[in-house]
Amino acid sequence: IYRPEVVTLALLTGLVIGLAEELVTRGAAVTLLRKGGYSELSVAVLSSALFAAMHSVNAIGSGANLTILILLIYTFFFGICMYLVMRVTGTIVWAIVLHALTDPTLFLSTGGIDTTSPDAPHNVFLSIAEPANMLVIAFGIVALFFIRGKVAEPQVS
Repeated sequence: IYRPEVVTLALLTGLVIGLAEELVTRGAAVTLLRKGGYSELSVAVLSSALFAAMHSVNAIGSGANLTILILLIYTFFFGICMYLVMRVTGTIVWAIVLHALTDPTLFLSTGGIDTTSPDAPHNVFLSIAEPANMLVIAFGIVALFFIRGKVAEPQVS
């Protein structure tokens, strides 16, 4: 059980991270790519690739190359999902909210930031998270086949 200040700090950290990453990838990158005339599939893939690349910093000081590769694959497809949330809702707000809830949930369910131990007791939340992560990747792969067209410029009246 976490103390209230730890949960509060995790939630605030998640909000800051979610806000910053979404503004860069689903805000600035998507806007620039759309203005550049790219198709929505290209916009989704390129903005999600940027999102994944932003997470490559986790490789610094890490000897777990397979773990980083899996993280980059996951973050790419999580980026596709957040792109779809933004496109379907018509606003970046819901992508920010979902992202802001994802990171603290991860931090708190795994026992903290950068803390793992082979001797740690079984964590039921990790047992749930593993298949959920695979579902995010599978959904992202399927979604790529359905992203079409271009988002029209808003009409000024």
